[in-house]
Amino acid sequence: MTSFSRGQRVIGAATHYVENQPPWRVDIDEFAVNEPLTAAVEAFGAGWAAPALHDAGALVGSTAFQRDAHLANVHTPVLHTHDRWGFRLDEVEYDSSYHRVIAAALAHGAHTSALSDPRPGAHVARAATFMLFAQVEPGHACPVSMTHAAVASIRDSPWVADGWLPRLYSREYEPRLLTAEDKTSALIGMAMTEKQGGSDVRAGTTVGESMGGHAYQLTGHKWFCSAPMSDGFLVLAHTRSGATEEGLSCLFVPRLLPHGMRNVFRLQRLKDKLGNRSNASAEVEFDGTVGFVLGEPGRGVRTIIEMVERTRLDCVLGTAAGMRQAVAEAVWHARGRTAFGANLVDQPSMTAVLADLALESEAAMLTGLRLAQLFEAEASDRDVALRRLATPVSKYWVCKRGPQHAYEALECLGGNGYTEAFPLARRYREQPVMAIWEGSGNVIALDVLRALTRDPDSAEAFADELSATTGASKVLDTHAERTLALLGRLAGADPGEAQAQARRLTESLALAFQASLMLRHAPSTDAEAFIAARLGEDRGAQYGVLPAGTDAAAIVARH
Repeated sequence: MTSFSRGQRVIGAATHYVENQPPWRVDIDEFAVNEPLTAAVEAFGAGWAAPALHDAGALVGSTAFQRDAHLANVHTPVLHTHDRWGFRLDEVEYDSSYHRVIAAALAHGAHTSALSDPRPGAHVARAATFMLFAQVEPGHACPVSMTHAAVASIRDSPWVADGWLPRLYSREYEPRLLTAEDKTSALIGMAMTEKQGGSDVRAGTTVGESMGGHAYQLTGHKWFCSAPMSDGFLVLAHTRSGATEEGLSCLFVPRLLPHGMRNVFRLQRLKDKLGNRSNASAEVEFDGTVGFVLGEPGRGVRTIIEMVERTRLDCVLGTAAGMRQAVAEAVWHARGRTAFGANLVDQPSMTAVLADLALESEAAMLTGLRLAQLFEAEASDRDVALRRLATPVSKYWVCKRGPQHAYEALECLGGNGYTEAFPLARRYREQPVMAIWEGSGNVIALDVLRALTRDPDSAEAFADELSATTGASKVLDTHAERTLALLGRLAGADPGEAQAQARRLTESLALAFQASLMLRHAPSTDAEAFIAARLGEDRGAQYGVLPAGTDAAAIVARH
């Protein structure tokens, strides 16, 4: 038998030798090779978490984990409404690969580590962990995020919190529906929207009749129930006690009642989704379902608002994680493939595209970690005011940038990128869910206006945040001045005019926020290129349109 070295051409061979294709990007520490992330974790006060983040980075970069990420999206969840004898079962079967992925994420604290072990930088460390896992397999991040966020809605209701929070803080994973005596951990899902209302949750028709105490019996349906095999769910319903209408309430609905009895939780069908396919989403019907009110009856929106803020944060983190995957795969491909006599990465037009994608990724990551920092246990009143405005602003912009970013990175791989054998086709289908989940574009932009109206301190805190870089960039100074002037005008404008300009304001605020963060935390080469490409007079509409003289190769090398 004759062997041939790589690159040797053989005429008339029975098989062909694969040339000019980069190897599989596996068995690397995804935290160690992400220089912008490692620097940001240190800058935002979570340097102490580096050893654990290296462990997580090596795990998600391993061949085994990346194969599980692929399999979990190929072997998608299957609904079993009844067992073989005809009894209601209402269970979703996941591939074993999905269970391995989510078990690893929980073991590393991607869900509630910042809450179970509060310390300076804990939320930043948790955010970085979440991004590492979501970078490789995004679907499992949905129940991980909801479990993290649900704590904020549950913790002030001791009749639920006392028994459930220790289970939410656990790093164990058990996929079966078991009683608290047999299962010390738990995941939380959500069932908020209905088909006739969508984002207008007050238009829902699900009702809850008081059973006395904190318990209610629910009747109705939900059009989207996220992660239906979770152990408990946050549900919105119009509650009443006798003849008294209480209003829209938030309730905690467990899958299992005391003594192991199954709560009524009828899964009608699973959604056939564009992306997020490893994670199930279902339609669910309640018929005498038992739920326990959280907070005050009739104050459901107030109860879930803290949860919504945190899931919106995770939308930003999830999108940033996807951007990092897109950049890493595109740069890897460009370094390992030649075209027209040179490596792709060294072709000036490709270098510019990769550098621009990298700038977008870094700005999104810095935005996510800065938001996470605002949720720290020691956050000041100013931080709380800032996050009330900065969270919807960032959720709107970063998540809307995700799909186009994924597409441009996919194109860097050419035909390979368009196939399901490579991860960027999956990423392209995944990114839109972050922009839709927890409020699509108009809902988020209107929430920005509400933040300005209901929390005037948020505008002042935002202006204060931008002032940290005043004088560092004339382009940013001009943009910030114009943006804050628009903010002031819309704060007192007619509601119709304000709503018509809400997207413009939100976009302008987001770019100012990102540019300021880049100036503070990125190398000057990166920050100046980002500002000129996003805010400068000769900015372009597509990725790869960078100012003349930009050291694109240096930017790419850092990523």
